[in-house]
Amino acid sequence: MSRKREKFVELAEKRVNNAIKQIQLIGNLSNTGNYEFNESDYQKIFRAIDSEVREMKRKFTEAGTGSKGKFSLGGSN
Repeated sequence: MSRKREKFVELAEKRVNNAIKQIQLIGNLSNTGNYEFNESDYQKIFRAIDSEVREMKRKFTEAGTGSKGKFSLGGSN
């Protein structure tokens, strides 16, 4: 595997797993026992995240695939 590929895999796995964790933490804000919010609040959150995901997809030439749990590029070329 080339050094560029190794670096891409290393950074992609780390960054995507961090993003997944942060999205899960944002989801925890939906706990009405701990937080107060309205539809406008969470719609703003959804729009901001959707906008960034669209921009990321635009930067790549093809749409990404969904993932549950841990993200990994290992084993695929």
